[in-house]
Amino acid sequence: MKITPEQVIHVANLARLRVDPQAVEKLARQMATILDYVDTLGQVDTQQVPPTFHAIGLTNAFRDDTPQAHLPRERSLANAPAQEEGGFVVPKVI
Repeated sequence: MKITPEQVIHVANLARLRVDPQAVEKLARQMATILDYVDTLGQVDTQQVPPTFHAIGLTNAFRDDTPQAHLPRERSLANAPAQEEGGFVVPKVI
């Protein structure tokens, strides 16, 4: 697909990009190459390919959510730099 320098400048203006005038020709060639590749992908027959979300099968890597005993308060506060009345002391956030 042929991309003109005017089209490159127009797209750059729409995207609020400043383009070096000496780079316009190179950008036009690069954009044409990209659009040609996308056109090639559009010609691939995908009728027998089921829709997927991922190219590979994914499984959940997390453990089952089963109730367990909680951590004792003394142990959870053991490494706290500051504690007060059985809780963590943190800086005031407004």
